[in-house]
Amino acid sequence: MAGVSARSRGWSSLCRLYLRVHVVAPSCGRACHGWQHSVKNRGLLCLMPSSRLPVQAQIRLYSSNELKEGGGPSEASATSPTDKSTAGLDPGKSDQKSTLPPDPIQVKVKAVLKKREYGSKYMKNNFVTGIRAMNEFCLKPSDLESLRKIRRRSPHDDSESFTVFLRSDVESKALEVWGSPEAIFRERKLRKEEEIAYKENLFRNQKLLKEYKEFLGNTKPRLSTASMFLKGPGKVVMVAICINGLNFFFKLLAWVYTGSASMFSEAIHSLADTCNQALLALGISQSARTPDPGHPYGFTNMRYIASLISGVGIFMMGAGLSWYHGIMGLLHPQPIESLLWAYCILAGSLVSEGATLLVAVNEIRKSARVKGMSFYDYVIQSKDPSTNVVLMEDAAAVLGVIMAASCMGLTSLTGNPYYDSVGSLGVGTLLGAVSAFLIYTNTEALIGRSIQPEQVQRLTELLESDPVVRAIHDVKATDMGMSKVRFKAEVDFDGRVVTRSYLEKQDIDQVLHEIRQVKTPEDLESFMLKHGEYIIDTLGAEVDRLEKELKQRNPDVRHVDLEIL
Repeated sequence: MAGVSARSRGWSSLCRLYLRVHVVAPSCGRACHGWQHSVKNRGLLCLMPSSRLPVQAQIRLYSSNELKEGGGPSEASATSPTDKSTAGLDPGKSDQKSTLPPDPIQVKVKAVLKKREYGSKYMKNNFVTGIRAMNEFCLKPSDLESLRKIRRRSPHDDSESFTVFLRSDVESKALEVWGSPEAIFRERKLRKEEEIAYKENLFRNQKLLKEYKEFLGNTKPRLSTASMFLKGPGKVVMVAICINGLNFFFKLLAWVYTGSASMFSEAIHSLADTCNQALLALGISQSARTPDPGHPYGFTNMRYIASLISGVGIFMMGAGLSWYHGIMGLLHPQPIESLLWAYCILAGSLVSEGATLLVAVNEIRKSARVKGMSFYDYVIQSKDPSTNVVLMEDAAAVLGVIMAASCMGLTSLTGNPYYDSVGSLGVGTLLGAVSAFLIYTNTEALIGRSIQPEQVQRLTELLESDPVVRAIHDVKATDMGMSKVRFKAEVDFDGRVVTRSYLEKQDIDQVLHEIRQVKTPEDLESFMLKHGEYIIDTLGAEVDRLEKELKQRNPDVRHVDLEIL
């Protein structure tokens, strides 16, 4: 009846059933209704119906008497109803007794450092430069003297290290000086208003600004504007301005004297060239400006902007007016006076424009030879936009003079003014083609095109050949104009080589001594934090070294951004 009761009441009844059988003699072979059991050395083997307990349960009982006698622990396990061999065992036979050695209890304790919660905003370990401490926290240089000074690796090429301060120290000093965050905020706001007022009155403060610059000095010497126009593209542009200005004056006189449409087109052509080259001179002058916080990469693109505007000006002034005058000549032809003076002026223009063209060609050849490029590639890629504009304008001028002289000659021979108007349309078409080329090449340069694949491959191989680099990904090499390249890449660094580079500079005996002193997780954390920071500094030094090598071996590469993958 105990078995039936246990069957209906569950595990609690099963435990009470075990206690009852525990005191029954081993020779008892009576089976409970609905149960199969056998008693082996005070062990119990019983099976509950599948509707009550669908899993197998094993209970191991240990007795202090049996352990003293050398016996193993008794076993009680639930068996499947289909296991006939187990159900048919004779509980009275000692040779059927099955014993299992006790399983030792093993507890493995894992030492884990407590995770630190830094929160969404943690800046206590941040470093602050002296300039930032004075600007943002309204401190004076004398206030910084008492703070802890830390020497860090400098991000600038002209210095190896510089002094920084802990942000927490600077904040504490600012609170000590000003009393509260509200007072710091008010002072910062007041200084911002003063800065805005100063910028608005910059014109009246030119003398003060000059004294400020003389006091601090210039970190980078600015190229003299006058010297820029004595050599290179500046020289070509100045020669073109002088010659085209004279040509415009004489062509204008010839048009007033003869009334020729072709001569008018040539006069407009020379005027457009003069204005555009004056714009190029302005672009060259502005491109030499020193980079400032608002323009950290400088003003070199001003040459491309001036060339682009020049191309638009050629199209509007040169091509547009030439087409207009030619069309009006076809619709309303006018008789032409003697063209003798016009021929003389065109001949002089041909010589002067040809001389300017030769100056531009020689300058481009010399620059292309330095870059190791062909003349055609140098012009198509618009490496020097100012010289390119002069080259194209003078080439168009020479062809335009020949075209205008030919059409005027046909008009003189036949007496038909339509040839002269056709010559004006031809000059306008020529100028339109030149302007389209200038607009296209300068737009491509301003958008930011990639350098040649061979150059990219050379830069990539230089990085991959370094032992500290495992792989290079996402390479972007952009031509910023005027032979200045910006290189960016994702670099997979070899941490083992970086660590070995750090260890080579350390006292190994001292490091081993520190390792032997590590006894607790706290000691391990302190050891890893100390050397981990130094290893990160070593990685930063490796990045600086790679950037410096890229710039030294490739002078065109001015800006290098290597991002750690």
